[in-house]
Parts: sequence; structure tokens; C-alpha cells
Amino acid sequence: MKLKTRYLVKRGIAGLSIVCASLIMLGTSPVQAKGPVPAVTKTEVKKTSLTEEHINAVLKEAYEKFKASQGGKNADYIKALAEVDPKTFGITLVTPNGKVYEIGNTKAEVSIQSISKVFTACKVLQERGAKFLQEKIGVNATGLAFNSIIAIELHDGSASNPFVNAGAIQATSWVEAKDSKERWAKIKQNMDDFAGKKLNFNEVVYDSEVNDNKRNQAISKLLDAYGRMGSDPLEATTVYTKQCSVNISSHDLGVMAATLANHGVNPETGKRVLDRKYVPKILAVMATAGLYDNAGDWLYLTGTPAKSGVGGGIFAVVPGKMGIGVVSPPLDKYGNSVRGQKAAAYIIDKLGINPLAQ
Repeated sequence: MKLKTRYLVKRGIAGLSIVCASLIMLGTSPVQAKGPVPAVTKTEVKKTSLTEEHINAVLKEAYEKFKASQGGKNADYIKALAEVDPKTFGITLVTPNGKVYEIGNTKAEVSIQSISKVFTACKVLQERGAKFLQEKIGVNATGLAFNSIIAIELHDGSASNPFVNAGAIQATSWVEAKDSKERWAKIKQNMDDFAGKKLNFNEVVYDSEVNDNKRNQAISKLLDAYGRMGSDPLEATTVYTKQCSVNISSHDLGVMAATLANHGVNPETGKRVLDRKYVPKILAVMATAGLYDNAGDWLYLTGTPAKSGVGGGIFAVVPGKMGIGVVSPPLDKYGNSVRGQKAAAYIIDKLGINPLAQ
């Protein structure tokens, strides 16, 4: 009798355990499971809405919201930049199929300045390959100012990346050419191809800069001492100054950004400007070093590769979706357009197109 009782008790406990386990499993939804990778519910995914109506509405909102912003000031270390109308404000969005959305002073031109560094680096990638850019110039942020000389010494003679002045001058020197004239012609033509039009050259800005670029001359000489230059250092510095003196509008920047968003093909002309395999390379450097010392905050906020210039232009690339170009001369302490950043970040957020949130 005792053995039978024990047997029944054991069976009862086992049965109760099975029932309890079943109830737990039935009462636990899969999306509530705990683990190293949290499950994502539908409500956590921000859906994108890229209808024409919605894009136009968001574009208008951004323009109206920030057009009266008073933050920042024009760059004044170059006289010609200080004289540009600080109220200039234009926003242009261009999709990979060539659809253009824009508002404000979208034809107003400012000098391209450091944004030009992106396209010369693209030219070097196209001619010499990804390994050359990485090993000869570098693809890391310096942690120091964009015109730092110390950074070169701290990194064993390396410019570190093509978006600081040292790396940009170096990239210019490595564009394949028999002389300065051919080098400049190829660099200018490449920017024209990205924009889908012949961009204007700003003689006034060039004259302002070419007579006051002694620091850049010193940088080029130091790089040459380390064997990093591909042509005469002073010649490369002059050509680099020319490329910074090209004029662009927000419309131009939108098309140039869209060319990268379209995997290297200009959406308006249909011309392939950069091999598809090199697009992720240039976007990676833009993401880590495109906005000077504020690149990390920008990437944290928007998830987009971008590049700015002290002329007041800024462009951002949303791969496969659109390019964003903004022109607004007043700059923050880092040298980035105040209204440009605010407007582009607002548009990216409201359209739900942060590449890192997809």
C-alpha cells in the first residue's frame, strides 16, 4: 500500500509540473522573450512615407521652421565668404530617379570649399583604387583641427583622411596628370559630372585664398618631406585652392549627393561618375570625418554620411533613397552650416530615412 501511494504522489507531481509548464508557455508571448537581442514589435519600427505629398510637406515645414534662425555667422577669415548674404537659405532633395524637391534660394551660389574634398577623393579612388586611398592618405579621423600640422607628425607623416586639409591637398597631388593644367581640368570636370552641369568658378574667392594659403603650403611641404605627395607640393596646393573656389547651389549639392545615393550614377544625366564598388568607401569616410569635429554628433543624430564646407553648403546622402543639399552661410563653432544641419536633420527624422534605423 505504501509503495502504491508513493507512486501516485510522484505521478501527481510530474503531471502538475507538465501542466504548469504548459500554462507558462501558453501565457508567454514570443515578443516578450528575454535575451541578448530584444525582439522588435511593430510599434517600434518607424515606417517611412516617401510620397510626393509627404516629402513636399516636410520640406516646407523644415524651411519655415528654420528660415528665421539667427545662430552662427559667416566665415570671415576669407573676406569673400564674409560678404555673402547670411539670409541665403535653400534646400534641395533629389531622388535616385531624378525627382527634385526644393524650396528657398535653391539657385543662390556659394563657394564649395571643403565639400570639394569628397569629389577629388572619389577621383583618386576611381584612378588608383580603395587600397591606395587607405594606405597612402588614410581613412581615420585625426582627433584634431581640419588644418592641423601637429596631426601629421602624430600620425607618422600621414594626413589620416582625405577630408582634412592635409589629406585633400595630398589627394589633389595624386590625381593622374602630366601637369598642373591637366590636373585642374580633370578635377573640375569630375565635379561638373557629379553636378550634371558646368559649375561656375569664383575668381574673387580664389584670389582671396591663393594669396593667403601659407599654412596649406607648409602642410604640403611637410607631407612631401614624408614622401606622401604625388606632385610638386606648391603646385598641388594651388590646384586644391582652385577646387575650393568653385561655386555651388543647394540644387547642385542635391544632385551631387543623389549621385552617391544612386550608387555613383548621376540621376539627371545618367552618367556613371564613380564605380559602384567605391561608393561605400567614400560614404564611410564621410560618416566618420565629414563634419569636422562634429561628425560623431551628426552621425549619432541622423545616421547619414555628410560633408560640409565653410562657404555654407552641406550635403547628406541617404543611400538608395535621396541626396540632400542645403546652402546657408552662417556657421557654428565647428565650421558647419547652422540652418543646414537643422534642416537636413529635421527632414531625415520626419521622413524616417535614417539609414541606421531601417
